[in-house]
Amino acid sequence: MAISLRKARTIIRKALDKGREMELKPLTVVVLDAGGHVQACEREDGAAPGRFAIAQGKAYGAVMLGMAGTAQMARAEQQAYFMTAVNGVYGGQVVPVPGGVLVRDKKGAVIGAVGVTGDTSDNDAAAAMAGIEAAALTAEI
Repeated sequence: MAISLRKARTIIRKALDKGREMELKPLTVVVLDAGGHVQACEREDGAAPGRFAIAQGKAYGAVMLGMAGTAQMARAEQQAYFMTAVNGVYGGQVVPVPGGVLVRDKKGAVIGAVGVTGDTSDNDAAAAMAGIEAAALTAEI
């Protein structure tokens, strides 16, 4: 199973809705497929243009490592050299903080990741989770 464009759009719409409900700063949401390729992205009015790279980096690290942003951050705190090496391997594209959320199908297989940025990392993760759950998929923060 893959994240269809329809599901990706649902994830984005519901993540942005959650951000507005929580009164977050303007968000950028990126949905990646299981290969780390962009399926869909939206940047709210007022979000800084550089936010795309951050959202993509959060999601990219999650899907490429099979490890959500929260786990990546813990790993970076415990073994900074490992995350530095990982970032070298992936050309500096990994942003190891909450807001990079793995997406799993009903069988538990990783089918992609969502990256959200614009507010605190924990709030970004909450918005991503709301979008993923609205698309009837499983989020791993």
